[in-house]
Amino acid sequence: MGKRASAKRQKANAELEAMGFLEEMGGKSRNEARLYAIQGGWHPDDADKVRNPNTPREQRYQKNVKPRSENQARLMKALETKSLVCALGPAGTGKTYLAICKAVEALQKGKVARIILSRPAVEAGEQIGFLPGAMEDKLAPYLRPLYDALADRLSPQQLKHMMGEGLIEIAPIGFMRGRTLNNAFVVIDEAQNCTYTQLKMLLTRLGWHSTMAVTGDPAQSDLLPHLSGLAQAAEKLGGLSDAEVVYLEGQDIVRHPLVAEMLDVL
Repeated sequence: MGKRASAKRQKANAELEAMGFLEEMGGKSRNEARLYAIQGGWHPDDADKVRNPNTPREQRYQKNVKPRSENQARLMKALETKSLVCALGPAGTGKTYLAICKAVEALQKGKVARIILSRPAVEAGEQIGFLPGAMEDKLAPYLRPLYDALADRLSPQQLKHMMGEGLIEIAPIGFMRGRTLNNAFVVIDEAQNCTYTQLKMLLTRLGWHSTMAVTGDPAQSDLLPHLSGLAQAAEKLGGLSDAEVVYLEGQDIVRHPLVAEMLDVL
């Protein structure tokens, strides 16, 4: 009984406040009362305006991703029209991000049935030992850049659901032998850490109605010298009819402007 009485009192107080609001509006009826937007508030059209670079950027969902350079535009077109695309370039040129964006777009439009993400489990110069958990937990630190790009395109609920349903699959390179990847968008990230034999095995997994994007920077390999097979494989794949190799340069870097300068001096 106490809960019901409390709920009735809250309802009565709300009605009294509403009546007081109508009286302040000059005695207008409920149908005549109008609400007005506050001047100076945010408007959707303001999203396209150039913001002050000194103010913090708002993290918001980007529905349409636009290229910021000619090479990025070429890469996006190749991902839409070719079955095999190799994107080679320095850090910060958007290779992985654009590949993930096109993969999500293809999945949402029904062009493919799943997204397959693969990346070499190679540390950047240090050994951290064994990692606990299941296979996904062990690979999570290596696939963090791919997860970040997916989080920019999907909500946390969508990402969790798609991974749970198998629409987004994590495929270790060591377990790819013998598979045929049909009706899928395959992203091979950090391919500069793959040997020539590994890349040959990965590239031949391509099945019907599938697209494969291979991204990497041959100048930043974590393998021993001359072990990376990315540059050699890309050179041979450039002449195929349904494949394209896109080379990105320092002018395509979309990170901090200092990144391009550091890459020049380093």
